[in-house]
Order: sequence, then structure tokens, then C-alpha cells
Amino acid sequence: MSDDRHPLFKPLILVGGLIFGFGLGFSQMARPEVVLDFLQFEDLGLLFVMFGAAVVSGIGFAVMPRVWNAAPLTGTGYERRLKSFDRNVLIGGAIFGVGWGLSGICPGAAYASLGTGNVTILWALAGMFLGAYLQGYWRSRATNIDAVTTGAD
Repeated sequence: MSDDRHPLFKPLILVGGLIFGFGLGFSQMARPEVVLDFLQFEDLGLLFVMFGAAVVSGIGFAVMPRVWNAAPLTGTGYERRLKSFDRNVLIGGAIFGVGWGLSGICPGAAYASLGTGNVTILWALAGMFLGAYLQGYWRSRATNIDAVTTGAD
């Protein structure tokens, strides 16, 4: 499979990641204790960080399709990917929320926290990878069982 993306695609993704990581570190969102204070309604500063990100993203999603017919670096058309709100979304969101509340960190902020020198965050990252692996294993097993059951009918 050839990579038909614009030559600046990967460098710009790197720059975007640098800006994202710097912003998480600068806003203190990479510190689990600050996130836990936010989740306990003791420090609502992160609400402004998330609101700012939502405004910038919302403007980008509203304006970009009107300015260009396709994404400048990939050439793919803009389209909505609709995901139905089902039981898996509800259960997965609840599990994610419990993990976020227990660890005080979400995946993007965990990497930024590692970058700020928080080495103990490796435990949370290991847990995230292990949880994602177990969910993938469980889902592939359930899919295989469904395929065998359906094929037997």
C-alpha cells in the first residue's frame, strides 16, 4: 500500500502533537492531581481548557469544509462519520470515566505527563494498553463465536 499523502503530512502531525503536548503541560492537564481536583469540582480551571479546545475544534469543523472541498494534506473529502449511540458506547464511556476518575488521567494527557517527567504514569499507560488489548481480544473472540454460530445455522 502506497502512501499518497502530502509530503508535509507527517511533519505537520508532529508539530500538531508538539503543540497539543505543550498545551496539556502548560494548562496543568498533564498532572493527575489537578485533573482529580477538577473531577471533584475543586478546581474548574480545566473546564476553560476543554472549552477553548472545543471552540477551536468546532470552528475548524464548521469552516474547513466550506473553504476546501478536501483536506489539504490528505486529499480526502470532508464527511461526517456517524456512530450510533448504542449500549457499547454507553458502557465503554462509563468504563472510561471510572478509569479516568481512578487514575486522574486520560490517554492524551498521560503521554504529556510522561513528557513532564512523571515516570509513575507508566503504570496508568500500561493499564490503558492492557485494557485495550483485553477488550480487543474479547471483541475478536466474540466476533469469532458469532461467525461460527451464524455459519452453523
